[in-house]
Amino acid sequence: MPLNKKIKTLKQLISIVNKLKKQNKKIVTTNGVFDILHLGHVKYLEKAKKLGDFLIVGVNTDSSVRQNKGHKRPVNGEKSRIGVLAGIESVDYVFLFNEKDPRSWLSKIKPNLHVKAGDYKLNQVIEKNNVENNNGKVVIVKMEKGFSTTGLINRILNLYKNQ
Repeated sequence: MPLNKKIKTLKQLISIVNKLKKQNKKIVTTNGVFDILHLGHVKYLEKAKKLGDFLIVGVNTDSSVRQNKGHKRPVNGEKSRIGVLAGIESVDYVFLFNEKDPRSWLSKIKPNLHVKAGDYKLNQVIEKNNVENNNGKVVIVKMEKGFSTTGLINRILNLYKNQ
């Protein structure tokens, strides 16, 4: 599927999801910043995709990233971040959301499963009740050790600090 066919608006996705659910397809969602994509992200998305038929990734807009992570992030702009995610085989659809967290759009998409990375504990997932109230389930997927965007940024800074 061409990259631009994977990038959707929330409104478009709601329509797509409704059609897929009528075909008894299992919808999996996840969300995040996906600022500097690394192997940990790719493996995480592959694991999420294996849990269902279609994987939808909600990506924080630049303004919501700054709200969550401070003024120095994101490193890559939102158009770049969703473009890269659209190029990953396991991702079926990707879209931007401007809220601080995914609860609003999750109540509209109503996924069968919402996946979070293994650095979360189930009781820390703020969208858990929202997902479960719409007959979905939150799943925690184990993360690959040694991969994090913050760690990667710090490594780059250290390598180039005295040049």
